[in-house]
Parts: sequence; C-alpha cells; structure tokens
Amino acid sequence: MEGRFSGKVVLITGGGGGIGAAVAKRFAEEGAAVAVTDLRADRALSVASTLVQEQGAEAIGLGCDVGDEPQVAAAASATISRFGRLDVIVNNAGLMTFKTLAELTAEDWLEVLRVDLLGAALFTKQAFLHMGEDGGAIINIASVHAVETSANIGPYSAAKAGMLSLTRTTAIEGRDRRIRANALLPGAIDTPMLWENPNLKSGAEVLDRRDVGQPADVAAAVTFLASDNARFITGAALAVDGGRLAKL
Repeated sequence: MEGRFSGKVVLITGGGGGIGAAVAKRFAEEGAAVAVTDLRADRALSVASTLVQEQGAEAIGLGCDVGDEPQVAAAASATISRFGRLDVIVNNAGLMTFKTLAELTAEDWLEVLRVDLLGAALFTKQAFLHMGEDGGAIINIASVHAVETSANIGPYSAAKAGMLSLTRTTAIEGRDRRIRANALLPGAIDTPMLWENPNLKSGAEVLDRRDVGQPADVAAAVTFLASDNARFITGAALAVDGGRLAKL
C-alpha cells in the first residue's frame, strides 16, 4: 500500500480502541506497517486483524502494560523483529481516575502516573535505543488538562503536564539523533473515556456538543506531526480541541 508512510513502521500504545485505534487506521491507510499495543492483547489483536483484512495493511497486535519496562522492551523488540525497523512511536495509553486530592492515596497517584507518564518515558527510551540513522518521530498524546484542568482529576492532569515536559526533553536530547518529539493536547473527543466521565454524568461539567471532536481528528494531527511535512517541528504542543482552550 503506497502512501507518505510507505516503508515506515509505527508503534501505537493504547491502540485497542478510541483515539489509538483511529491513529492505527490512519497510519495504515497511508502505507505504514503498524504495531498496535494495548493492555488487553485481545483488543490489540482485533484492531490489527481489522487493518489486515479491511485495508491489506501489515499489522500486528501486542499485549503490553506500558508501565512495565520488560513488557515495553519486548513490544519494541517484537515490532522490530516483525518489520525490521521502528520509525514512529505514538504514546497514547492513558488512565483517568476521579477523586478529590483529600481522597487520593499514594497508590492512586502511582497507578495513573505509571501509565500516563512513565509509560511514555519507557517507550521514549526504546525509541532512542532502536530508531536508526534516519531518526524518527515520537508523538505524545497529552490533554488540554495539561494546561487547564478541573477538580477531581489531579493525577491525570499532573501526568499530562509532565508529558509536555518529557516532550521538550526528548526534543532536546533527540536533536542530534534526528528524533523529533511533539505533543498533542486533545480536548473532548468522542470516546468511551469521555462519556464515562463522572463529572459529565453528574452535571458538574457541561459540554457543548460543538466542542466534541472525533478520534479521526486527532489521528490526522498525529500523522501530520509524524510526517516530513513537520520536519522542522519538534518540542511543540498542538491543541486539537476545536478552540476549547481559546475561550475566555
């Protein structure tokens, strides 16, 4: 399949549904070989199978707990063993909890930080270990909550803010390796994570339907940042939120 990512290999975390699955689909449509990882191997395998059957793509599905370093290393190794290289990593896996700061325990904090921040750091390490002389691209899926947030999601917003700092450090350290790193800040995206939000269900947070984007909107931004069209963009954070952050 020809496209602007023909001959490229992309690994996506949290690819078993929502934004991750949309990103995998978009890369496959544009010619990439895709490794879909998810905590649930069955979901990753299902998405990969769909890409193969419906698009004729090269794709594999892998179970991976992004907070477990041996599993992260194994996922990167399996991708390279299957496709021979690694060009793009999309750190999309995420976890969100809903408790006040007074209710949160150390375990609650670590549970979220382990997935949302450490997972991205561990896969970034694999990029530095395995991306070749041509370099590559890392896209970190952060959130508008990294810069403007609300009550009861302290670990999530802190992890996403940390992801922006990780992105900047990666861009600095990756420059001589030709590894670019950028972050996306999605707003309200039409996924189960959005609609299962207790703040929305309770009415504590009111959402204008015009502010709700689709996973494909995020996927389009991801593929732009991974492409040669963005070759002079690194260390940046791009909001994909329909203008939600621009409102007073």
